[in-house]
Amino acid sequence: MRKFSLFIILFLSLNFSAQALSETQKLESLCKVWGFLKYYHPNVAKGTFNWDQQLFQKINELKNINNKNQLNELYSKWIDSLGKVDECKECSKKENKVYFLKNFDLNWINNQNIFSENVTQKLKYIQNNRNISENHYFGKGGRKVYFRNENSYGSKFTSKEINLLELFRYWNYIEYFFPYKYKTDQNWNDVLTEMIPKFLTINTTENYHLTLAELVTKVDDSHAFLFSPFISLNQYGRRKVPVEYLYAEGKLVVTKTNSNKFNEETPLQTGDVIYDINGLTIPQKVNAFGKYIPASNSWGKIKKVKNLFLFTNKDSINLKIERNGQNLALQIKTYLLKDIISEKPAQPEKWKFYDEEKKIGYVNMGVIEREDLDEMYSNLKSAESIIFDLRNYPKQTIFPLAKLLLPESFIYYQFNFPDTNYLSKFYSRKNQIGVKNSDYYKGNVVVLVDENTQSQAETTTMMFKQHPKAKVIGSNTSGANGDVIYLNIADLETSFTGLGAYYPDGKETQRIGIIPDIIVKPTVKGIKEGKDEVLERALEYIKDGH
Repeated sequence: MRKFSLFIILFLSLNFSAQALSETQKLESLCKVWGFLKYYHPNVAKGTFNWDQQLFQKINELKNINNKNQLNELYSKWIDSLGKVDECKECSKKENKVYFLKNFDLNWINNQNIFSENVTQKLKYIQNNRNISENHYFGKGGRKVYFRNENSYGSKFTSKEINLLELFRYWNYIEYFFPYKYKTDQNWNDVLTEMIPKFLTINTTENYHLTLAELVTKVDDSHAFLFSPFISLNQYGRRKVPVEYLYAEGKLVVTKTNSNKFNEETPLQTGDVIYDINGLTIPQKVNAFGKYIPASNSWGKIKKVKNLFLFTNKDSINLKIERNGQNLALQIKTYLLKDIISEKPAQPEKWKFYDEEKKIGYVNMGVIEREDLDEMYSNLKSAESIIFDLRNYPKQTIFPLAKLLLPESFIYYQFNFPDTNYLSKFYSRKNQIGVKNSDYYKGNVVVLVDENTQSQAETTTMMFKQHPKAKVIGSNTSGANGDVIYLNIADLETSFTGLGAYYPDGKETQRIGIIPDIIVKPTVKGIKEGKDEVLERALEYIKDGH
């Protein structure tokens, strides 16, 4: 009986080692091992090997791999071929850093369904004796990293191997360098599982670009984008209805009609409310675009796609509108952008007073420059309240403004930086702003925000919040904060957030945004009446104190 039991155990053990693996399982493991060795193995990190060619070779070798035992034999020999890894005494030294570990996860190394004990131990040894010197594939520029020495294979579809290379590159960029990986809707490991079969079936340049865009969208980050002229021209279109509009309550309100080179009139009028485009409601249009346009949240998605709603490659668009209480169905002619005549908007004032008594000042943060601040403040500091409009992108004015407005130095943000000696780990530092200033601004500081308040604008809002009499009015900000890493994937420009940014107590802003003290959103009625409802609510707050 005992011999029979031992036989069963031995049989199960041998069968477990020889278990069949799917193509996706094999490629998943290859992506992770290839990326890990690229950044962790000291010899690979020095650029000793042609690492792309090593991947192409392993992709081809996987075709003859049928089970776990064969796969681990391949990995064991591959790791051995990379040369000896010396013991790293520096790697075990404790750093005087506050670590952020929500992104750090090398547990895939311990997956017994894929890796043998032998390969697991070899990978762990490399982890514990990892490269901590300069890396051939990335460098540090200021506070963030940049990628380098990556071969370009063009942006056209050429082969399955190059498809997988670009997928594996990008997946590992996010795996090791994206500070908000832990906040994506879909677990990043599951993204790899889903996308491998899609990249294997790519057979046209159009499908290549769309699949890359879908991959980039998985990071759920408003800082991310994929610039593909092919998608822009063929997916979204190069012709447009010649009107300008604002978005509110799931509808578009026409704010201006533009002329064209052919002197043809458009049937649309200022104040028309568009609720259906070619048979799709505005929310349905958002969802249709959403698969290929990354954003931190739903309002960030709307911000990115709303300018695309009236683009097409067709000569006309069918619209359903509301006008003066009536519903109308219209077919509207479209024009190439070069044939639309639109007046350049007047340059807004950098600052002004909103009343004759000069009690309420206003500053447009999107246009005021650093060199304007002293003059602005000397004019407005006597005002009882100053409105700072941050529904735009400021011009690096945060630090000098803090010195003028705040009574003392404050910790206003916590930043998480990548630990380039132990990738996928981040470390935290609290950032201070302002100086001791008895002559600080004593009046009300009112800040206007919405979904256009992103990144530097969100950080600036957090600075303003340190003022003793600050009030933030508007709607949730974009929820994409931290310096941006720019790179190429398949020779197409892309990006993602490179630093984590948090409230001083560690509370998150990414994907959430800064929540205003008083929430106000534009309405269809308000836009039709030409009102700025957020600004009006700010003036009401200043007048009534609530």
